[in-house]
Amino acid sequence: MRMPALLTPPRLRGVEIIDQPGVDPAVVARSLRDVTRANALFGGTSSALAEFEDALEHLPPNATLLDVGTGLGDIPLAARKVARGRGVQLTTLGIDSAEVLLRASGAGVDLAVRGDALNLPFATASIDVVMCSQVLHHFAGADAIRLIREMNRVARVRVIVSDLRRSWIAAAGLWLASFPLRFHPVSRHDGVLSVMRGFTRGELLETVRAAVARRPVVSRRPGFRVTTSWTPTH
Repeated sequence: MRMPALLTPPRLRGVEIIDQPGVDPAVVARSLRDVTRANALFGGTSSALAEFEDALEHLPPNATLLDVGTGLGDIPLAARKVARGRGVQLTTLGIDSAEVLLRASGAGVDLAVRGDALNLPFATASIDVVMCSQVLHHFAGADAIRLIREMNRVARVRVIVSDLRRSWIAAAGLWLASFPLRFHPVSRHDGVLSVMRGFTRGELLETVRAAVARRPVVSRRPGFRVTTSWTPTH
């Protein structure tokens, strides 16, 4: 069902506090824990895994997954467990630009790499699955297209993008839920702003099309999420 236009606010840019330099590492760690809880409760993890499960049948017995902007590594950790249940031994890698984020992700990924998402330090077709979850909305215009092209370049079997679906209802719901969940004020601010920077189904489809000349299936998921995946083109 198409989302009524009145429920979809104009897309904002804004600046998320956690993305700014000089933020207290303790605040960063707390905010990442809140994001992990929100992923588990509000569909972030399950939406990314739904796309990953579709790719599992195409993976070799020993496969690799790169999570771009991995946070605490909660989604690659969950993917590793799902893969193990399907007989696939999954080696997980996480990449982020900030050292404080990489230190936090250590328990969730097998290898944490510091690097630039717009210039991934991996060879072409060197990693089976390349995914980003709730990361693409941090990039605008040409940078969003470049990120998708880099993921497409590095992936061998599947590229997965999972992000927030922009909605007044989602923004208000997250703001309200953040109080009983005792989210940090930074998490509350950044979470609501993230929703307002999210995508409609059509916007995500057009961004992928502009990047790699593909029109993949884009799915609405529970928790106001939107996901897509495709076989990479090199």
